[in-house]
Amino acid sequence: MVLYDLHPDAKIGKDVTISNFTTICEDVEIGEGTWIGPNVTIFPGARIGKRCKIFPGSVIAAVPQDLKFAGEYTTVEIGDDNTIRECCTINRGTAASGKTVIGNGNLLMAYVHVAHDCVVGSHCVLANNATLAGHIVLGDWVILGGKTACLQFIHIGSHVITQGGALIDKDVPPFIKAARYPIQYCGVNSLGLQRRGFSQQSINTITDIYRYIFVKGLPLPDAVELVKEHYGHTDEGKQVLAFIGNADTGLLSGFKSVRKG
Repeated sequence: MVLYDLHPDAKIGKDVTISNFTTICEDVEIGEGTWIGPNVTIFPGARIGKRCKIFPGSVIAAVPQDLKFAGEYTTVEIGDDNTIRECCTINRGTAASGKTVIGNGNLLMAYVHVAHDCVVGSHCVLANNATLAGHIVLGDWVILGGKTACLQFIHIGSHVITQGGALIDKDVPPFIKAARYPIQYCGVNSLGLQRRGFSQQSINTITDIYRYIFVKGLPLPDAVELVKEHYGHTDEGKQVLAFIGNADTGLLSGFKSVRKG
């Protein structure tokens, strides 16, 4: 007995499981081997890759929560091997970019919200209740702690990890830990980098780069010039400098000690 609603124009790959009380609308594409749990709603414009798992209560490709949205045709593009846990919401794009994009191999835990025109890289973990406002870009291997809230238009570089409950209103460059309020640099994400095969020499280089930028108290233009002079030839330096050069919302602040008592 069929207890789900599947539109005849939806394109469903081989070995896709659709559980009871799920609704899949027209103009939806789902790749082979994907599992869709009960009480999921997938609206028009969803493009879902292979071997994804979408848990109960999730809503994919609903129209944006943006007053400027005027009904234009937009999509959500979700790659392969993603796990989307209970009650996640991923909204379609707007005319600004036309799509919201999720890469490959990501874990979105329960109640995560990804708003319109966001781009999430691959192998990211967004913990429970993490929230992305519109037009946010996440690199690869980003970990957002539970209840992290991100302001619209910010960029977060690859291999960043944030404290649970963080409020992120500035761009966060790659390879670092970010915490506190206002959001601050709290060191290099050394453990995460080690787990992903970065050499100790590479981690030391990243640490030295961020000493100039965040620890020594230098004006940012002076710190950038010193990084260019000493590390501009390295892959790590090039990545950090490129990110800072495109940081339209400004960078998070450097580490500040906390007074006790």
